[in-house]
Amino acid sequence: MNRATASISDRVIGHLDLALRTVFGRPPTTGRPDPSTGHAEGDLSDDERRLATRLMRVNHTGEVCAQALYQGQAVTAGLEHVRRDMERAAVEENDHLAWCERRIEELGSHPSVFNPLFYAGSFAIGALAGAIGDRWSLGFVAETEDQVVRHLDSHLERVSENDQKSRAILRQMRTDEARHAGKAREAGGADLPLPIRLLMRASSKVMTKTAYWV
Repeated sequence: MNRATASISDRVIGHLDLALRTVFGRPPTTGRPDPSTGHAEGDLSDDERRLATRLMRVNHTGEVCAQALYQGQAVTAGLEHVRRDMERAAVEENDHLAWCERRIEELGSHPSVFNPLFYAGSFAIGALAGAIGDRWSLGFVAETEDQVVRHLDSHLERVSENDQKSRAILRQMRTDEARHAGKAREAGGADLPLPIRLLMRASSKVMTKTAYWV
């Protein structure tokens, strides 16, 4: 086996390992502290707790999808620095993944059972975006993150003010996602055509409505 073939094989094995860790285990993180640490558990009504649980499950699934998108794009990215940026952003998304999962457990629930399917679909979309070209791949990242920011804003409006643990996580996620969008544009991300943006929003709605309930 020559060096190029070995390198491709190593990357495939590495991404498969990350996929299994993301969906079934504990993926690598940056080690940043959980934003909810230091906040006391709020006095939540049954309805407030139920809503927080469902919204955090949606956010967790969103982070599974984001991880898959970044990994898929990293596989097919043409430029080395773009690949590195994608992989670095994916690790930061793992912070969000860990925080959301921990919060879901604290609220007495579990992540969506459909996460493996969402990961597979998002990985394929990310790989396709990366194969089309780095400018479009980066534009896809920017648009995705913009949609996530709006999505987090809506959750911050809905989560109880008494639930400071969940709110702290959502605020930090929003800061990170906005930064990722900005970096993607600074790196040369192209603005996506309106039909693509609308299709992305429709796909996001399917994910959020499914994860909200299961």
